[in-house]
Amino acid sequence: MKTVIFRAGARAALLSSMLALAACGSLLKKEAPPAPVPVADTLPNPQVLLLGEVHDNAQGQRLRVEELRRRLAAGWRPVIVMEQFDRENQDLLTRAARDCADPDCIIRVMEQPRWDWSLYRPVLDLVVSYQLSLVAGNLSPADASRIVRDGIRWSMPPAMVATYLAAPVPADILDGQQKEVQAARCNMLPDMMINGVVNAQVARDIWMAKLIRDQAPRDVVLIAGNAHVRKDIGVPRWLKLADPQLNVRSIGYLEQGGSGYKGTFDLTQTMPAQPRADPCAKFKK
Repeated sequence: MKTVIFRAGARAALLSSMLALAACGSLLKKEAPPAPVPVADTLPNPQVLLLGEVHDNAQGQRLRVEELRRRLAAGWRPVIVMEQFDRENQDLLTRAARDCADPDCIIRVMEQPRWDWSLYRPVLDLVVSYQLSLVAGNLSPADASRIVRDGIRWSMPPAMVATYLAAPVPADILDGQQKEVQAARCNMLPDMMINGVVNAQVARDIWMAKLIRDQAPRDVVLIAGNAHVRKDIGVPRWLKLADPQLNVRSIGYLEQGGSGYKGTFDLTQTMPAQPRADPCAKFKK
């Protein structure tokens, strides 16, 4: 049995790659399967609507933006919190959302190359058209790396720790997040990195919950990956901890043939899997 020794430089490079996979989708191919029929959500707008995604699935992105467009056309004006922007850039994002006349301007100003912006341009178009407030919901890669090294509490002021981490992170959340981060990395994440990467994901969810609650009394829509909007281990769990009376609704956008998400959303929309190269191929070399 071979033992792999990670040197500091190699370990840092691998960690950077692993963290990037948490926030970025696979490369898209040009062909796309026929569009599925949207699933109607007939309930009134909640205080907080969490809309998930498979990051690189173009059909899922279209279905989600149509769900949001329908609600906005009926008069709803929520704050939009997006995983695709880092919270440390909030001042710049606020100015861009206020001053830019089109979504491409926001994309240029923010310079966030980790994301395929062709998929998120329609959401930003709604932000501009309806003059919605836009909030950055993610941790920067630098902050995520620091959390991997120094723990969840590093990124949080005392008031956040008191609200969300007065008790240890529940074991079922840690277990569920570990399964998520391992699956997203083809079960190739080294054991020595697992706890740190899980901590970074938990910290993202807590920060998203905090930023959502900061918008009260305005309603909020969160645009984020499916793992973040899961009711059992994601943002809804932390919202419930901080404010049990908050009306929260979660919609997962899932690829057909997937598994492991039963009962973890209030509503699910399924669509064909996005044609993509094997994301695990790089680990098999």
